[in-house]
Amino acid sequence: MKKLSPSIKIYIGLIIALAILAAINVFLPQGSFLPILPEQELPASKPVLALANVGIMLVVYGGFGFLGLKLSQKLGFADLWDSKISNRQRLLIPALIGVGIGIFLILADAIFSQFHTLGALPHPPFPTSLVASAIAGIGEELIFRLFFISFWVWLISYVILKKRWQNQIFWIVAIFSALAFALGHIPSLMILFDLKAVGEIPLALMTEIILLNGVVSLFAAYYFRKFGFLAPVGIHFWTDVVWHVIWGVV
Repeated sequence: MKKLSPSIKIYIGLIIALAILAAINVFLPQGSFLPILPEQELPASKPVLALANVGIMLVVYGGFGFLGLKLSQKLGFADLWDSKISNRQRLLIPALIGVGIGIFLILADAIFSQFHTLGALPHPPFPTSLVASAIAGIGEELIFRLFFISFWVWLISYVILKKRWQNQIFWIVAIFSALAFALGHIPSLMILFDLKAVGEIPLALMTEIILLNGVVSLFAAYYFRKFGFLAPVGIHFWTDVVWHVIWGVV
C-alpha cells in the first residue's frame, strides 16, 4: 500500500478539523452577528444540522480541496508541506501578516463607518468568533484559493494556453478570486443590517467590503503559491483573530 505523503496527511487533518468545528459551531451562540431562527423553526434539529455540516465539509469541501491540491502540485506551486520551505515561512510570516491585516481592517472599518449610517461591522460573540475564525481560515481558503485559483490557472494557462503565461494568468485569477470572495460576503452582510436588496447597501460599505476582503485575498493568493496552502490559512485565521476575536471582545 502506497504511503501517504505529509501534505496529504496534513490536508486530511485540516478537513477533519474543519468538519468538527463546523459541527460545534451549530451549538454556539451567534448573537447579532448571524441571527438564526428559534429552535422550533429550524429546518432540522441542531444535531441533524451539525451532522449535515460534517457531511458537507468532508465530501464537498474535502473533494474540491483535494482537486485543488493536486492541480496546485501540477502547476508547480509550493506544496502544502514542502520540505524546502521553513516553518518560519509557512507559519510565522503568515501569522505576522495576518495580525497586520487585522489591524488594517480595524482602522479601515473605523474610517468607512463614518460615511454611512449603518455603523461599524458587527462581530460574532466569543467563543463563536474563535471557532468561526478557524472555519473561515480553512474552509474559505480551501474554496477561494486552493480550489478556485488552482483550477482556473490550470485550465487557462496549463490546458488552453499550453503552459504559457502562468504568472499573468495567476494574478488575473487571483483578482477574480478576491472579487468572488468579497461578493460572497454580501448575503450575510444584508442579513446583519436587515437589508432587503443589494441596492440598499451604501456605496461606502460596499467599497469597504470589497477592499477589506480583497486585501486578505491577494495576500493569501501570493503566499499560497509561494509557501503552500498552510500560509493563506494562517493569514486568514490570524486576521480574523485580531479582527473578530480580539476586536470583537474589545
